[in-house]
Amino acid sequence: MARVLFLGGLGRSGTTLVERLLGELPGVCALGEVVHLWQRDLRDDERCGCGARFSACSFWQRVGELAFGGWHNVDVERVHALRDAVERTRHIPRLATAVEAPDEVHEYATYYSRIYAAAAAISGSSVVVDSSKHSALAHVLRWAGDIDLRVVHVVRDARGVAYSWTKTVARPESDGADEMTRYSPGRSALLWNAHNAAFGLLARRGVAVHRIRYEEFLADPRGALVDIATFAGLTPTADDLSFVSDGHAELRTGHSAAGNPMRFTVGRLALRRDDAWIRQLPPKQRRLVGAVCAPMLRAYGYPLAGKDLR
Repeated sequence: MARVLFLGGLGRSGTTLVERLLGELPGVCALGEVVHLWQRDLRDDERCGCGARFSACSFWQRVGELAFGGWHNVDVERVHALRDAVERTRHIPRLATAVEAPDEVHEYATYYSRIYAAAAAISGSSVVVDSSKHSALAHVLRWAGDIDLRVVHVVRDARGVAYSWTKTVARPESDGADEMTRYSPGRSALLWNAHNAAFGLLARRGVAVHRIRYEEFLADPRGALVDIATFAGLTPTADDLSFVSDGHAELRTGHSAAGNPMRFTVGRLALRRDDAWIRQLPPKQRRLVGAVCAPMLRAYGYPLAGKDLR
């Protein structure tokens, strides 16, 4: 049975950073955002985190061979149809309250569990990390009987998330021709509430959930990594964590299937909080996001006003 560490939360909350650091630990295989593999990799043949096109990446080709007898045996249209039928935020109440999930849920989950098992076998790892983030996918995966699902819920101050969603970021896979999605602060605030609440609901349904705050993770990355590794059933040593130093980490080449541009970073990566929103998010937008997200911001320990909003 594959042990899966699913990183969840709204995008721009720091999940890619957490994934990259976890991927440096012995016994861990970081896969990136597997939820996007079907479109971006199988169909569009975008670049793996190693820099090679998906079709030329030996790791992913071996995963496909072991999981499906080759990626050509995967019906991408069927996967997309299943995704539309079961893996949407609006389906979460049904997934969370069902006594038994529909056959489509089990079928969709099987595509993921086969990838996880193959990646674990090929890498020789006891834990695979999927940073797909999507709360609906996590609710689907809880019905998979052949994976040991453990969820790391990554939370970041909603105002910082809102500011990040307003920024223009080029998608490196498209050689700068396309940009990553942007949301208005109001839209991102609503999404922040919905996705974070969904992970709270997942915990109440018996799934093992470990919550971390982005800000606390960067304040003590070593300590946070030990906590997450322990949650995943690992026992890292001081030597295992030697890649993390004061203010930076040293990263090796990874095989993230999809995600933000950080997945291509090799070598030194600065570990510092992005608090630009405190200075650059307009006060009106800051107040809007703070008002919409106030109950959950308080629940997660974030101040709503004052000189130190961090």
